[in-house]
Amino acid sequence: MSNKLNHSMSLAKPDAVDISNKQKVALAIGVLGLFILALALLNTNFPNKALFLTLSLGLISVGIIVYSRDAYLTKLEGIKNDGTWFKSISSRGIWGWILGVILTSFYIVLYFYPQYLGLGKDGAPNTGLISLFDPLSNLLSGRNASQWFVYGTLYTVAILAFGYKFMLKYRHNRYQQLRTGSVMFFQLGFAFLIPEFMYVLNSDLPYYDLKSIWPLNYYIFDEWSVKAFLSNGNIGLGFLIFGIISIFLITPILTYKYGKRWYCSWVCGCGGLAETAGDPFRHLSSKKMSAWKLERWLIHTVLVFSVVMTVAMVYTYLGYDHNNFWLTKGLFISLVIGFLTLVFAAVMYFKRNELGKDARYGAIGYFAVIALLVIMHFTGTTDHVFFIQGSDLRSAYGIYIGSIFSGVIGTGFYPILGSRAWCRFGCPMASILGFQQRLFSKFRITTNGGQCISCGNCSNSCEMGIDVRAYAQKGENIVRSSCVGCGICSAVCPRGVLKLENDTMKGRINPTEILLGNDVDLMDLVNNK
Repeated sequence: MSNKLNHSMSLAKPDAVDISNKQKVALAIGVLGLFILALALLNTNFPNKALFLTLSLGLISVGIIVYSRDAYLTKLEGIKNDGTWFKSISSRGIWGWILGVILTSFYIVLYFYPQYLGLGKDGAPNTGLISLFDPLSNLLSGRNASQWFVYGTLYTVAILAFGYKFMLKYRHNRYQQLRTGSVMFFQLGFAFLIPEFMYVLNSDLPYYDLKSIWPLNYYIFDEWSVKAFLSNGNIGLGFLIFGIISIFLITPILTYKYGKRWYCSWVCGCGGLAETAGDPFRHLSSKKMSAWKLERWLIHTVLVFSVVMTVAMVYTYLGYDHNNFWLTKGLFISLVIGFLTLVFAAVMYFKRNELGKDARYGAIGYFAVIALLVIMHFTGTTDHVFFIQGSDLRSAYGIYIGSIFSGVIGTGFYPILGSRAWCRFGCPMASILGFQQRLFSKFRITTNGGQCISCGNCSNSCEMGIDVRAYAQKGENIVRSSCVGCGICSAVCPRGVLKLENDTMKGRINPTEILLGNDVDLMDLVNNK
């Protein structure tokens, strides 16, 4: 009898919640689908690849769906923590580390050793895992699969299947239903299907994920890409102009109205995977002050590198003679410096007091970038910048930022660092949108400090490492550059303390001091919020 007793005296029952028999069957179904992929990786020659690919992806999806329905539809709607911190896979336990190693290994092979996945070289037919996806690739675009097609397919299946799971988990919150439906739509349509159809319509046109905006889409201004756009008539020119308008017009307007959530939580594929497949790991993001300081330095360093790298790449293929092309090297550098100076001057004039000491760091960053651009102009040649081959600089960014940081670390480390390590520490697009959100967006999360019971659900569920509870306890608006507006903090609050709003700029940022006694007229303060 003693072996059946639970000797724990914890009122919170630290033991992980047992899974039901139906969930065990669902896991078995999903593992069977993964087993088919593993067999393909071992060069198993399937008699009908289309059938086995359909079977594999279907089993994985069915397993996730059945598991999710039994996990959430058998319970009441509302907040569900379900022993998150007591499950090995979601609390950096042995299963979490095993999953992290598997994901990281997959990304390393995908980015750097695709031949081990079966990618055929120099026109040779694919083998292994990649060949299993050839039928689907041929169906969509009439060509054999690449490692990126395999990755895109698995990525899309993950967002769709786990997106359904996410919608069941947060079915009590309409905002989460709409937001998840949006990222599922954009991933399936804009990131997966449309690029394949674009290739069918015009294989010479640089086809890409249309919602991927610079600097996230860091290759749009490469020489080969620009030349391909310009050589494809009006449609190519239209795509190039759309990419530029997205940077300087569409993005600022939407961020002003809705904050960075319009992209990071409703459109972006990286955010979509983090919110769906990465949801079980969202609580693992560090809330330490040291992590916040590292975040601010690291993400802005990546942004500076992105700007300098892009300018350097464009600079290498421009000429000196304005008779050949109106945009010469000198004019281009002058325009870039002029634009950055205009932005810097406007921020300092209108937001100097609001930024406080951060204005000093911003000034240092501005002058550092200008200095680098000037040095680049006076030391650059036809194909070299900073005495480095321009293509090498571009490759370095693609490998270290685009591959290692965003893929290997950003996604592979979900079970260790949380689901948005890339978005928080490295994404230059998130950095630009965060800058805009912090300075001139209508978006904020308002709090009702009088209702807060300090349960900590909000901070625990913030994947961007924001200590939401600290704001809620003081009744202070949450206006942070890193906030992606996912709204989970509001969805898990048992008291309705947090509310996502798009309001006027007035009163958007409150003082951080705790109000005591007769320091202020409280009614006047409430009316001005």
